[in-house]
Amino acid sequence: MTTEEQNLETARAYLAAIEGGATGEALACWFTEDVVQEEFPNRLVPNGARRGLAELLEGAERGQKVMQAQRYEVLSAMAGGERVALEVQWTGTVAIPLGSLPAGGQMRARFGVFLDFRDGRIAAQRNYDCFDPW
Repeated sequence: MTTEEQNLETARAYLAAIEGGATGEALACWFTEDVVQEEFPNRLVPNGARRGLAELLEGAERGQKVMQAQRYEVLSAMAGGERVALEVQWTGTVAIPLGSLPAGGQMRARFGVFLDFRDGRIAAQRNYDCFDPW
């Protein structure tokens, strides 16, 4: 298996872990210790965000309180060297009311996710999230 194929497989498994509710070490194992995640401005994070490993793990814990379920459908994926680019259709079911959504309501978004790998782990992640109106 080539590096590109391994990284694509890892990227898909990483999304499956998030979908399954991974937190703590079950989530940290996908990242390098010095990972940087950038989320560019969107409806939920209007100013964007830049997070390290600790902030990613804290966010996953907070997310468990807000989201009842998540589904990630990879629409397209490509890899070159140590970089993977994914187009993802995301559907989330909220556990609590959010904006005009009642508890149990669904949110949808298209994500552009770019992952940089080092030694088989994610060293950088950039998200471009486009949410459907709700």
